[in-house]
Amino acid sequence: MVRPDLIARLTARCARRADEGLARRVHAIDCADGVRVMRAGHALINFSGNDYLGLAQHPAVVRALQQAASEHGVGSAGSHLVCGHHREHVLLEEALAEWTGRDAACVFSSGMMANLGIMQTLLGPGDACVQDKLDHASLIDAARSVGATLKRYPHADVEAAARQLDSTGDAPALLATDGVFSMDGDIAPLAELAVLATREHATLMVDDAHGLGVLGTDGSGSVRAAGLSQSDVPVLMGTLGKALGCHGAFVAGSKTLIDGLIQYARSYIYTTAMPPALAAAARAAVGIARADHGRRDKLVSLIARFRAGASELRLPLMPSVTPIQPLRLGDNERTVAAQEALRHAGYLVIAIRPPTVPAGQARLRITLSAAHKDADVDHLLDALAMVCHPLQ
Repeated sequence: MVRPDLIARLTARCARRADEGLARRVHAIDCADGVRVMRAGHALINFSGNDYLGLAQHPAVVRALQQAASEHGVGSAGSHLVCGHHREHVLLEEALAEWTGRDAACVFSSGMMANLGIMQTLLGPGDACVQDKLDHASLIDAARSVGATLKRYPHADVEAAARQLDSTGDAPALLATDGVFSMDGDIAPLAELAVLATREHATLMVDDAHGLGVLGTDGSGSVRAAGLSQSDVPVLMGTLGKALGCHGAFVAGSKTLIDGLIQYARSYIYTTAMPPALAAAARAAVGIARADHGRRDKLVSLIARFRAGASELRLPLMPSVTPIQPLRLGDNERTVAAQEALRHAGYLVIAIRPPTVPAGQARLRITLSAAHKDADVDHLLDALAMVCHPLQ
């Protein structure tokens, strides 16, 4: 018997993806000044980032990182349970718990690792995980990795979610959803899902990566914006690399949940802790996000401006009140052509294609930031009018 060569098989798979026009490529940003970036020698205005509040280069956030690095060094020097858990991690976790209205919080190195840690702690073979079909890949992969039965329901369909939960019998169940969906920009029907979870004795989890900092009067996210508490949504995940402009993630909930993560989340236990300087920067960003309501007000204004302009131009904009404003063009080649035309016009707007989105739903994922100016939005609309209408 001759075993197939794994690298040769991978080479063939990559070739097929390239032939289908779906190959992914990495392009480096040379430097950035807010939403203005240099990439491959081109000066571009970035309408693809997740820095929704414009905090990634905020002087206070940068200063907090620099000061903590001078005190603690660059790395944490160990896992959280060995010697890598520093005072800065503790202070950040306390700030996150208070902000989100939770008893406690636990920081992870990434959202992928946080979601994996939740599933490792709460689920196992024979348990059920019911998810929205448009949930982030990290939620889907995490449920699969622990051997739980994964059931997925049509996007935002609470009745279908109920049917999927009912099909799991009396198995322990986690009902998991994004708060804001990363490729569509819409908000999950959280209040209805909370009622469903209570009725069916399921545990509700919300991945609020794209809602934290943006939604709610103090930016505490989609859960509190929906009027829900820790008892309604026992498991909350949020990231530090979107609206907070930093890096990493956290889980917040009861002290029992957080202690359970420390005991059983392998993605927390067996990895080097986030650098304490990054934790300090994230805590500074939390303070700004909570207090600086003007940034959220400006973001809301920019979203309304963009949507009004897109409506006047009859652009195929998907429904969203968040900074994620997808322009669905459908055809892969057409969407890539629009991306390249916008790049030549001075805008960084990324084409999103299958398998990230369903076949036939390729789109330009346009994102807005409080760092954008009104004129940036107006000029982007002018460029979209030139680029998109000839393609329709």
